[in-house]
Amino acid sequence: MHLNFLAFAIPLFLFFIACEYLYSKRSGKNFFQYAESVANINVGIAERLLDLFTTGLFFYFFTYVYKNFALFDIKENFLVWVLLFLVTDFIWYWYHRLAHEINAFWAAHVVHHQSEDFNYTVSARITVFQAVIRSLFWAVLPLLGFPPLMISILLLVHGIYPFFIHTQALGKWGWFEKILVTPTHHGIHHASNPEYLDKNYGDVLIIWDKLFGTFVEENKNIKITYGLTKPLESHSFLWQHFHFVLEILLNFYHAKGFKQKWRTLFGKPDDLDSRYRDILERKFLRHRRTKETPTKAMRYYVSIQTGISLLVLFIVLLFEQYFSAKSLTLFSLFIIISLINCGAILDQRRWISYLEIARVCLVLFILYYYQPSSYTATLFVSTIMIGIIYFSDIQRFYTRILYSRSES
Repeated sequence: MHLNFLAFAIPLFLFFIACEYLYSKRSGKNFFQYAESVANINVGIAERLLDLFTTGLFFYFFTYVYKNFALFDIKENFLVWVLLFLVTDFIWYWYHRLAHEINAFWAAHVVHHQSEDFNYTVSARITVFQAVIRSLFWAVLPLLGFPPLMISILLLVHGIYPFFIHTQALGKWGWFEKILVTPTHHGIHHASNPEYLDKNYGDVLIIWDKLFGTFVEENKNIKITYGLTKPLESHSFLWQHFHFVLEILLNFYHAKGFKQKWRTLFGKPDDLDSRYRDILERKFLRHRRTKETPTKAMRYYVSIQTGISLLVLFIVLLFEQYFSAKSLTLFSLFIIISLINCGAILDQRRWISYLEIARVCLVLFILYYYQPSSYTATLFVSTIMIGIIYFSDIQRFYTRILYSRSES
């Protein structure tokens, strides 16, 4: 059998999260919030899912650059591996720094900084848009002459380390603090305190920050606040991904002259007019109720949906060689609808009923796709008709069961 063993990263990821959660509970530190953790994991599910469709494209891109534009013919040996690691980490530093300093890049990277928690679930906050931008920076590697296979292996290994520095459980690392990016250093990077903004960009080595003047030590007298300087106050899957893109577009539309429009795209986030963020929030978030603690029914239902999404993702990744493009698309749609639904429930939106009906219809269509018959076709059509006729009743049922405080 041709299995994709990278799929086992999912249960391993959940194992470390569970260990960290138990530690946080037993130590009394409790640095997990339910809604934050679910939102973080769901962003990661989407990124892993979309990697199915993009990873091969990235490798093809690196191969094309290497074959057509490589400046040197670099042969594989131990010292070359060391050099590749150093160059990769150096490029990461500049990618990461520019992702904070240029609006067009921050639009993709901002998702990683939205969580007001700092734990292993936050490491999952990577989007496919971020991966695309990173690949443009990684293109320097094949351009220099590093073979694409070496690059892919190194990036895979290089990408494991950052997971372990998204935690408050490991404390300081002694002498290693001088050369490595540690949880302490990276926790500062995720802080929204003015003293810590735009600091500690490194991925594995902290030396780049020290060399380029962006390093800062933790000040024990400053209580760290994690997240954005202006908190998102929403767990909407769609809003998390696109709020800053919309903010850029609105600023760009109202900008006068080429210079202002250029600064909107390639200036710093501080250059944007904050009034347009308020306009967008009034339009898209006016009915959210994120300040209220999720009810017990919400927690159960969202947890089940997230668990099913993780399971489907694991199966799809493990057996991806055996699924057709149509099958992968159908399962991907199921997961994406579930992720959007979870965020909408956490924001206590009433329009979740549309998503629920759409998802049920999709499941029945998948059933028909694999087992075509008059029975499954009738079931599919009947479900659509019932959803249309009894939509108002379905909506009332869901909102009453999920959002009623008596269910807490």
